[in-house]
Amino acid sequence: MNALDIKALSLGTRFRLDTMLENETLNAELQAFIASVAGATSPWPVLELVPHGVPMSLLDAVISVSDNALMASVRLHSQSMFAEAEGVPALVGIEYMAQAIAAFAGYQALSQGGQVSLGFLVGTRKFLTNVDFFAVDSRLWIRVERVVSGDNGLSVFECAIKGENVDLSANLNVFQPANPEEFLAQA
Repeated sequence: MNALDIKALSLGTRFRLDTMLENETLNAELQAFIASVAGATSPWPVLELVPHGVPMSLLDAVISVSDNALMASVRLHSQSMFAEAEGVPALVGIEYMAQAIAAFAGYQALSQGGQVSLGFLVGTRKFLTNVDFFAVDSRLWIRVERVVSGDNGLSVFECAIKGENVDLSANLNVFQPANPEEFLAQA
């Protein structure tokens, strides 16, 4: 996948896994990880699901989404947001996971005839990683699964990022107020 393909995905081209992986080989562990979210393909591109615009919309595609989980992907390159000489810092993985959660919430809202709205990352727990940096010219697979959802807008997601020689996981606590504008005005 080249920069033109990435731009086409971010501008709204529907995701096709077979086309994306045309020149990539995945080991059995990555294949199983990607298949772990058995669900639908999103009819909406990432830019319609996540309330961020370019350049802060960091994900390339939503691979699949189910009632409680979502699988997304990002291809890193030298021009990726936050890229340094060593690669993209692994701590940026928290933002990839947060945006995958936002994509999940956006998909849920649009599927129910609603609108995408702002949510907030409240905290991160159990952050574990085997790398300090994600390599440039690599693909990361981001899985988020809602494990707790409160009536007050608070939710907890178990998250994981995998790629070639990458294994990162964390629990993210998020808050989606019923009325984000009112909430921000009171903050």
